[in-house]
Amino acid sequence: MPEIELKFLISKDDARRLKARVKSSGLARGRSTTRTIRSTYFDTPEQQLQEAGLSLRVRREGRRWLQAVKSGRSNGAGLTTVDEIEVPVPGDRPHVDAIPEPKIRSIVEQQVNGSPLEPYCESLIRRTTTDVELADGTRAEIAIDAGDIRVGDQSAEIGEAEIELKAGSTKGLFDIAHILFPEGGIRFSGMSKLARAQLLAEQGRVTPPLVPRPAKPVPIDATMTVERAARDIFRECFDQIATNMNVIAASDDPEGPHQLRIGLRRLRSAFNMFGQVMQSPEMERLGREARWIGGEVGFLRDLDVLVHDIVLREADAHPEEPSLPLLKTALARHSEETRSGLRACLVGRPAQTFVIDLAAFVETRGWLVPEDFGQSERLAAPITSVAADILSHRWAKLKRHARGIDGLDLARRHEFRKEVKKLRYAVEFLAPLFDARRIDPFRKRSRKLQNALGSLNDVAMTREILGGGGLLGGDEAALARAIGWVMGANQARADLGWGQAKTDWRRFRRAGPFWTRAAR
Repeated sequence: MPEIELKFLISKDDARRLKARVKSSGLARGRSTTRTIRSTYFDTPEQQLQEAGLSLRVRREGRRWLQAVKSGRSNGAGLTTVDEIEVPVPGDRPHVDAIPEPKIRSIVEQQVNGSPLEPYCESLIRRTTTDVELADGTRAEIAIDAGDIRVGDQSAEIGEAEIELKAGSTKGLFDIAHILFPEGGIRFSGMSKLARAQLLAEQGRVTPPLVPRPAKPVPIDATMTVERAARDIFRECFDQIATNMNVIAASDDPEGPHQLRIGLRRLRSAFNMFGQVMQSPEMERLGREARWIGGEVGFLRDLDVLVHDIVLREADAHPEEPSLPLLKTALARHSEETRSGLRACLVGRPAQTFVIDLAAFVETRGWLVPEDFGQSERLAAPITSVAADILSHRWAKLKRHARGIDGLDLARRHEFRKEVKKLRYAVEFLAPLFDARRIDPFRKRSRKLQNALGSLNDVAMTREILGGGGLLGGDEAALARAIGWVMGANQARADLGWGQAKTDWRRFRRAGPFWTRAAR
């Protein structure tokens, strides 16, 4: 039967807090139980079951031995759905003939094909479980696991929390998550224990490294409905956002804020793309929240760029100017203060609420509006039927912002640059629907235009941070000299870049859109 659960990585301290929250939440139905579970996963020497997306596990619970086959696993935003067939077996070895579902039994037999089934890995887990129930009747089991996974002579500790749906709405799992995780820093987990064992065997660890997560292509295709394509795009944006929120909490790497801001912008662009189709108030609310968090992270990102790119560039190019290192030091100090403030923001309740609500929106069709009777038809349309219209809408907005380009002031140039970026995000999302031979030249031209416009953002950002005065303190005369130096150098680059940008825009406009022919 399908097993639906929301999974999180947790530490030992998290486990203690979770147990206390479960107890104080008022959701528990009955007492918590704790038991030790030893599980052994079996496969052929060539790991044919894993290759086929299957797992075969034998677990001892008390005096019983239980065999489970899992298949059809899907993951998204921490929510895992997997088909599980569990039956008692007489001992600690798997019995393929005991699988009651003929179709699954046949698939396992085909993959095994007479090969011996050997232990691949083992987990020894101390599990505390509690049955909980929400006011709407949703019932779930909360499992808090602590233990280790072993593969050959390697072992590693693992801590997880699982909220498994027993009855009611999947949305209820996210409602429970709000109660259990009121503060930020949660790490959604989409990996099974078998997958962690594979990682342990290959890399010597059971969790992937926490590093800045860039945008990834979304493999949509022409067979998808609007709703399916939108969900996959939203899911990709969520993964980028949630990962980089954790990166910022754990690291000073300036790429973390950069990738978080990109993820939030991509999400808002995706919401804009599908806004007319979905007409969802919840999507509008989440878009506003994404804009708020983007503003919080944006100031730190701008400071990082100012410190590591703009001021450092001038200091390296002009080592004879002593005021520039002073400015870099003062800005770096301000950057660290801002980073601390952002971390506090991201672990606060509003940001935590946003990330859990966004996960629920993506994984439980949170865009549905019951009173909108035409929405289902719009969502069921092929993605190819709306892709060109989405891109045409963005193209038209870009052209409107480019009107009178020779006379645009700094603020309107900045808005023009943002429209170029929005078009680029839309093209990246929908690119798999079009012929690469036609889309690649367009993408190259858009990147060139965006790069030419980059200096405009540097000018606007530098003026905002440095133009107010009194921000930095210290040797005011030297810092004022450095500020004037940096702002003047930026303005000169922007003037040159704007001339190139106007030329690039005219070429870009003449080349025209690639989507005037039907998507493939």
